[in-house]
Amino acid sequence: MKTVQLQRDSSGSWNYLSEFIALDNPLVLILGNRFLLEKEGVYEEVRDLFPSGHLVFGSSSGEIVTGAVNDNHITITAIEFEKSSFEIQTFNIHEVGDDSEKAGSTIVKKLTAEGLKHVFVLSEGSFVNGSALTKGMQESLPNVLITGGLCGDDARFEKTLASYNAAPKEGEIVVIGFYGATFEASFSIYGGWTPFGPERLITKSDGNILYEIDGKPALDLYKTYLGDKAKELPGSALIYPLNVKSAENDQSFVRTILNIDEEKNAMILAGDVPEQSKVQLMMTNMDSIASASETAALRAMEGRNNPPQLALLISCIGRKLVLDQRIEEEVEEVMSVIGDDVVISGMYSYGEIAPFYGERSCKLHNQTMTITLISE
Repeated sequence: MKTVQLQRDSSGSWNYLSEFIALDNPLVLILGNRFLLEKEGVYEEVRDLFPSGHLVFGSSSGEIVTGAVNDNHITITAIEFEKSSFEIQTFNIHEVGDDSEKAGSTIVKKLTAEGLKHVFVLSEGSFVNGSALTKGMQESLPNVLITGGLCGDDARFEKTLASYNAAPKEGEIVVIGFYGATFEASFSIYGGWTPFGPERLITKSDGNILYEIDGKPALDLYKTYLGDKAKELPGSALIYPLNVKSAENDQSFVRTILNIDEEKNAMILAGDVPEQSKVQLMMTNMDSIASASETAALRAMEGRNNPPQLALLISCIGRKLVLDQRIEEEVEEVMSVIGDDVVISGMYSYGEIAPFYGERSCKLHNQTMTITLISE
């Protein structure tokens, strides 16, 4: 595996983060600030850098590269596989009336099934219901490992962008399928958030829209907990997510509030919040966040046959807001486990996609560090 990494800020000049080497038919991940990706000519500029590259764009809430986290940049990681192959497919969620489950099923069925080892997803994050998207993908590919994340837009929640071999656009979902006898992918997730306060019951919801908790308007109740921070919604909700415990299997997952509906007194979350589930507020601190990234890395390394060569990190915008000036610590914790020789690429997102630890069926997560380790 050969890689080249480079980035640029708003000034427009490219800076190589690694030694330049010519790549043949590379997979090129272009992650960056939404405003920079929207600028006219960006696609053509990257195409000039990688004439034979397969260009995958995604807007982020910050880009992760080896040893650093960048804002207001475009970061490129170009990867040439020597023993493995890949296939890329796209689908726009607006083609199915924003039916996220149908979109997930449709897009993975486009991939060649024979020999498929792993699917990495880079989905738009504004319209998609991540829970339904992952359900549709996993039901169509029950035996394939699926990881990835939802694109971000910092803490603005205005719009997100993604594309393949085209200028970045809204509504796009991109999947990368990996093939090869020696291709190996492992994963892990970990959060580091702690539930607090009373456990309450979700009494009215519709998919990812939460209307009532304990029979009371959900938004009113949440604002009461936030106090003065309620004036900063929806941004302030990123550091006070919800812990949701399923009524079906008692499994807990975290849900980030992406937006609010004042008229309906409701909250729009990144994934489903089923009725009769129990819900609590969550909190964390800087040390717990950084430590959780180390735990995720340790778990991702478990049981591997070969050392990783590439690490794809998808972390949550809420974690970034908590860590603030210490943001690079969680990347450093990952590097301390997987080693300095592993190329790191990734982003801060509106949702992370991976199975729970010890499982193989992918789910949507929020407020986690999700690590995919790849080698060939």
